[in-house]
Amino acid sequence: MSSPGEWYNSLPPITKAYGTLCLLTTVVCQLQVLQPDYIALLYERIFTNLEVWRLVTNFFFLGKFSINFGIRLLMIARYGVQLEKGPFERRTADFLWMLTFGSLCLLALSVIPMLRFPFLGISLVFMLLYVWSREYPDAVVNLYGLISLKAFYLPWAMLALDMIFGSPILPDLLGIIAGHVYYFLSILHPLATGQNFLKTPLWMQRLVGRWGIGEDRRPAQINVATRGARDAGSPAPAGRAFTGRSYRLDG
Repeated sequence: MSSPGEWYNSLPPITKAYGTLCLLTTVVCQLQVLQPDYIALLYERIFTNLEVWRLVTNFFFLGKFSINFGIRLLMIARYGVQLEKGPFERRTADFLWMLTFGSLCLLALSVIPMLRFPFLGISLVFMLLYVWSREYPDAVVNLYGLISLKAFYLPWAMLALDMIFGSPILPDLLGIIAGHVYYFLSILHPLATGQNFLKTPLWMQRLVGRWGIGEDRRPAQINVATRGARDAGSPAPAGRAFTGRSYRLDG
């Protein structure tokens, strides 16, 4: 069994960085070194005082130390790691772009007054959970040792538990919406049309390469247009490149 230090060092870079920032933010807020109001998403402060850091820092606060905080942090450690080491293996820039796009979606939704929350970290974690559930739809998950269900239904089960425990469910719903928008634009729409409008920007690929984090080596793939032919056992046309992932899409 590896030590905690070895386990931490084995984590993929983006998930490790995000989880660490969430933990450190809660620690400094718990010690009252930093007040949560200083990093909250308060649009009036952003527009009047140009406190633009709030657009980013609000995603790092998952609440003060509690059972819910521990659950959210474990969700990052499990589902974020499995995504970054699985479907996004050697695609660090794509994984970072997924989180960036999800954050932008959540910020856009939070402009609506009834959907405005000071912290969107929980929503971003739920986005990760939703994307994971679509990438591993048939995986069997044991929920708190009570019931077993397919991973496809896990986001909705977690939302139902939050409702039972009296936690706000709108942040969960926002994360599910952002996750579905990302998954539709990056996987479902390209599979149906062969067009991908959500490609990782070149500047982000260069940024990841300059930072030297993770790997960004994309193996040879086959075109979305040939997906149906391959699934049916027909040979794919030569000279085409698949731009999606060969995961089974249930539901």
